[in-house]
Amino acid sequence: MTESTTFAVASETDIVAAADRLANAAATGVPCAPVRDLIGSENLAAAYAVQRHLVTRRENSGASVVGRKVGLTSVAVQRQLGVDQPDLGVLFDDMAYADGDTVPIGTLLQPKVEAEVAFVLGADLVDGPLDAAQVRDAIDSVVAALEICDSRIASWDIRFADTVADNASSGAYVLGSQHFTLDDVEPVDVVMSMSIDGQEVSTGTGAACLGDPIAAVVWLARTARDFGQPLRAGQVVLSGALGPMASAAAGNHVTATLSGLGTVSVRFAEGVQK
Repeated sequence: MTESTTFAVASETDIVAAADRLANAAATGVPCAPVRDLIGSENLAAAYAVQRHLVTRRENSGASVVGRKVGLTSVAVQRQLGVDQPDLGVLFDDMAYADGDTVPIGTLLQPKVEAEVAFVLGADLVDGPLDAAQVRDAIDSVVAALEICDSRIASWDIRFADTVADNASSGAYVLGSQHFTLDDVEPVDVVMSMSIDGQEVSTGTGAACLGDPIAAVVWLARTARDFGQPLRAGQVVLSGALGPMASAAAGNHVTATLSGLGTVSVRFAEGVQK
């Protein structure tokens, strides 16, 4: 299937082939060609079918789903990647790091870091309108976060279907040590600054995330329910970037400060085991 057949129905053979390509890249550490030649560049159904194949394989190998992420919520990040709408991915238990941890760079292929507002859910988001009021009521805590994005696709040469299929270009994530409630902080008002080795590389605000991080969670809750996999109590939600992401390499120390939420940091190093 080529980009000229973007809206054609991808065959199961194409979907499995795309999943195999991405899984092999993850296993070998060698980035692969985009998968849009197999599923089309904007074929949403096929892209999420590939993602589901990969999620199932991870679960079958013992990984546990602990949350979800919304990707491509920042206009700045959309421009960086050449896409114009959000997507969603799955967070696994082995993707989680604590504030100040060191990430083994060898577990990633092409890491880029972005700062986000994260939420921990205290209630399921299954029934009802899943509007902003219901989402706010379901949020147990708010926390500063770093998402370590990664792409199994060489040189980040992605279109919308490529990143969706590749679990929304997920790699790992870091939660800050301080948790707050929505009585303490209004996500849309958060101001963010992210630095690498002391040099500021990204700035932004909560309003850069679909207009409001709560709006991003509303979108996620409704979309996840539509897919038959609603958000559940206890899950972590990464709501999306507040500013442009930046590449990371071994030796880098990344720190983000989010007003009202404090700081969150991570180091990258060679030869470190998780």
